[in-house]
Amino acid sequence: MTITGTVSEPSYTFEGYIGYDEKSIGNLKFGTFEPKTWTEDDVDIKIAYCGICGSDLHTLRSGWAPTSYPVVVGHEITGTVVRVGKNIKHLRVGDRVGVGAQSGSCLKCEQCKEGHEQYCDKQFIGTYGSPYDDGSISTGGYANYTRVPAHFVIPIPSGIDLADAAPFMCAGVTTYTPLRQNNIGPGSRVGVIGIGGLGHFAIMFAKALGAEVTAISRSRKKETDARQLGATKYIASAEDGWKERFKRYFDVIICTVDSSGFSINDYLFMLKARIGKFVYLGAPDSDISVSLHPFIGNNISLTSNLIGSPSEIQEMFELVREKQLKPIIEVRKLSEVNQALKDMEAGKAHFRYVLDVSK
Repeated sequence: MTITGTVSEPSYTFEGYIGYDEKSIGNLKFGTFEPKTWTEDDVDIKIAYCGICGSDLHTLRSGWAPTSYPVVVGHEITGTVVRVGKNIKHLRVGDRVGVGAQSGSCLKCEQCKEGHEQYCDKQFIGTYGSPYDDGSISTGGYANYTRVPAHFVIPIPSGIDLADAAPFMCAGVTTYTPLRQNNIGPGSRVGVIGIGGLGHFAIMFAKALGAEVTAISRSRKKETDARQLGATKYIASAEDGWKERFKRYFDVIICTVDSSGFSINDYLFMLKARIGKFVYLGAPDSDISVSLHPFIGNNISLTSNLIGSPSEIQEMFELVREKQLKPIIEVRKLSEVNQALKDMEAGKAHFRYVLDVSK
């Protein structure tokens, strides 16, 4: 189907893979669904690719909080604009665009006005499963089309493949933003704990920003990948003899481990006193325990980050284009989404799965 110009009444139907209960991982059902109610501030996007994010699994199983079913997940979306609201001037039909994990905020509060929409004082509307003011529900990217307020639709620069761009929309910007906020650059030392989907982005971006990067994992299984991504040092934490060499070594540690059994305190000695920051990006289903004494005794900080704002995503893509960064992905057919989700949950992904929505 070819659509040209602004479409007032679309001829297409929204359809995709829908989760109906907490056992939805591997059991999504294909069907039609209603997108958010159209406004003239929206755009419709014909989806080309959608990354599978760990958040999708947490949501499908009601891991973080009870999910409101039915739900169409997926918030690492890339595709082509097919409909543009009358109030929108910066997007046109045919533009290559992406949508990340956020699809709405008040746009009026202090946080929004300062370009930090993900920390809106009034509302955070996620790209799937969140209610808009009129009661309609946001729907994600495991589908053929999506409808999103244009403010949260990001142009994809030329030269960046849409399949590669997809996981940058959430996983990529989630790691990029705290590195930039902490002024990482030449002379900085960054440790990355957990060399999975998030971790491989953290290594890439820290290297691209000029830092010395050390990858940290339990074994040496991921050492080759980590060094190819840009790590110059590697710690297999299950081995002996490395701790003394890395005492008070790092300016920032990015932790991407998504496990409630992970012990932050085992790694705090690696941070430089007074300036060291432990940035925890993993989000397990249950709480973790932390002792405050290392923070008090060394004047170090524990912090985190929530995705990235529209402006931060655009800034990230400029770096991606400049440095020609490419994620490590495996493209799967959308029709294979249930098996892909099972494989993701089993830890089989070689960093990131991306769904080809055309198949």
